[in-house]
Amino acid sequence: MLELRPMTDRTFQRFLEHSAPQYAAEKVRSGEWSPQEAQARGEGEFRMLLPEGQDTPKNFLYDLHDPLTGNDVGVLWYALRGEGERTSAFIYEVEVFGPYRRQGYATQAFAALDLDAARHGARSVQLHVFGHNHPARALYEGLGFQPTNLILRKELPEG
Repeated sequence: MLELRPMTDRTFQRFLEHSAPQYAAEKVRSGEWSPQEAQARGEGEFRMLLPEGQDTPKNFLYDLHDPLTGNDVGVLWYALRGEGERTSAFIYEVEVFGPYRRQGYATQAFAALDLDAARHGARSVQLHVFGHNHPARALYEGLGFQPTNLILRKELPEG
């Protein structure tokens, strides 16, 4: 079974260096940000969400570790939102690294997340997925996630 290991200073830095630019690129691809502003905005959002880095309260940053191979196969970051009966774990980042995809790690990561989030008082799990990310959407639906909101957009002709 996949283990959730708290990120070390080194793996947290690696996470930031990889995830912030990747997030910025997804915002550009979705049409929300321009390429010129994306990198600065992505880094700014990570600083805002994690003002104390990996020690930011109510945030849980993990390396996904396979004890059988000894490899870190991905990352997971979620934060607790709400209080009491309405406490939810909001997933900001879940990624299985390229060489480890399609081997069942994502399903194991979500099973471990469910247990960890429940131990921290969460009653539900939420996440955001970009509309163009069809493989992720299929995975999440297969894991029992259901849409709660949809934002749709249509480009207009110039003129």
